[in-house]
Amino acid sequence: MNRRKELVQQYMEKKTVAGVYQIKNTRNEKILIDSTKNINTINGKKFMLNLGSHPNKRLQEEWKQYGEESFTFELLEPLKMEDSPYFNAKEALAKLEEKWIHELQPFGDRGYHNNA
Repeated sequence: MNRRKELVQQYMEKKTVAGVYQIKNTRNEKILIDSTKNINTINGKKFMLNLGSHPNKRLQEEWKQYGEESFTFELLEPLKMEDSPYFNAKEALAKLEEKWIHELQPFGDRGYHNNA
């Protein structure tokens, strides 16, 4: 029972990291840029892809075609939290994601995003 309490305590003390990440197809170098309030939820994206229920249909098709081993998940930039009453983490995360999309241009043959 002590081991269980220890694991629960470790989980409770684990700091969550928000940030922007990419899913990269290593066969054709296509990428999907996304953000999350908790980087530990990336495994949930893998789970969705393995179930065939990811909302990005092109990514889902290629995941099925090439297999999980052809994709990598990488944190591009953690969100720097500010200790300010005016700091809006959701807005800051959206801006950070937009910055990376602008920088990497994951459209057409380069990625899984639609030109908007």
